[in-house]
Amino acid sequence: MTGPLDGIRVLDLTQVLFGPFATMLLSDLGAEVIKIERPEVGDIARGNGPIVRGMSTYFLSLNRGKKSVTLNLATERGVEVFLQMVKKADVLIQNFTPGTMEKLGLSYEQVKAHNPGIIYVAGSGFGQYGPYAEKPAFDVIIQAMGGIMSITGEEEGPPVRPGASYGDIAAGLFMCIATLAALHERQVSGEGQFIDISMLDCQLTVLENAFVRYLNTGEIPRPLGTRHPVIAPFQAFQTADGYVAVDLRGGMKDQWPLFCAAIDRIDIIDDSRFENGWSRMVNYKELEPILSTAMKTRTTGEWVAELEKVGIPCGPVNTIAQVADDPNTKYRNMVIDVSHPEAGTFKVVNTPFRFSRTQYNVERASPDLGEHTHDVLRHLLGMTPEEIGVLEDGGVI
Repeated sequence: MTGPLDGIRVLDLTQVLFGPFATMLLSDLGAEVIKIERPEVGDIARGNGPIVRGMSTYFLSLNRGKKSVTLNLATERGVEVFLQMVKKADVLIQNFTPGTMEKLGLSYEQVKAHNPGIIYVAGSGFGQYGPYAEKPAFDVIIQAMGGIMSITGEEEGPPVRPGASYGDIAAGLFMCIATLAALHERQVSGEGQFIDISMLDCQLTVLENAFVRYLNTGEIPRPLGTRHPVIAPFQAFQTADGYVAVDLRGGMKDQWPLFCAAIDRIDIIDDSRFENGWSRMVNYKELEPILSTAMKTRTTGEWVAELEKVGIPCGPVNTIAQVADDPNTKYRNMVIDVSHPEAGTFKVVNTPFRFSRTQYNVERASPDLGEHTHDVLRHLLGMTPEEIGVLEDGGVI
């Protein structure tokens, strides 16, 4: 079955994580994503370990389902071939440092001249304009400069990078969303447009109320471990054999007595210091030892069973292995097999998209470097084997 983006063709000039994550999502939705890579070198992420049966699992996690075409854009002929592909594409996505595409003769205006309907998406660390525009950036730099590291970690502890690449992933999500919005708008206007996605901008956007609280109260947010800045209890507690996360929303007044009863501390139900979520947060230094002591008396499984029985949101703090083996993960088919013609079968995380009519199933692993070059040039551009051979001899592909 074809996906909802069936018929959409994406030229993918992105590398490493930010851009490839966005284009993988578009591929998951059924778009034909043609990854343009440098001959012999390719996306530098191809060398990232661990390597399993000759394949980078890092590269696999971001490029499954795509096609790979090698094309040397540093050559005049390479640019000419690329512009021929542009005429048959809907979207061009790149995440080079601003100015790179202009140097290649592939600015938005130059590309638009060949295809006025092209959606041209430019991703970068700091945007296409501004004092930092020409600075290169990777995830840890963006997380540091965007503020998330300053509010992650234990109270009074040093800055901590979250265990996932949120600088890249958040920007990739916004890149995908913006691309979909532009494709929709093009159906009305018939025109393409230029999209500028800044990783740093995206970090400000995803830091939910941290900026709003600072901008309107002057209070600088700080790290609180797993706790919430305005609600308590809202955190992971150590248990007899692990950790359990509990979310006791302040607005649900009936849950505090239930929670107190569950932990066998009915004596604090009517304590004025703990009347609601905010007051419990204000008086957390007095509350924390009471809760921590109580939560260590049972196992994680026992607490989940006890708290769920009275309707209190909770869940175990799982390892990656436990999540992969979780019944819900299996029931939702979130771990699937993809195949590579030579390296065999690999397990990957499935797409989270679920459609009733247009579900696109991910089946192919990431492509070998240049695996689809001949096929794309032959079928998309109508080149003959002789013409392709000339390109090979000239170092263009």
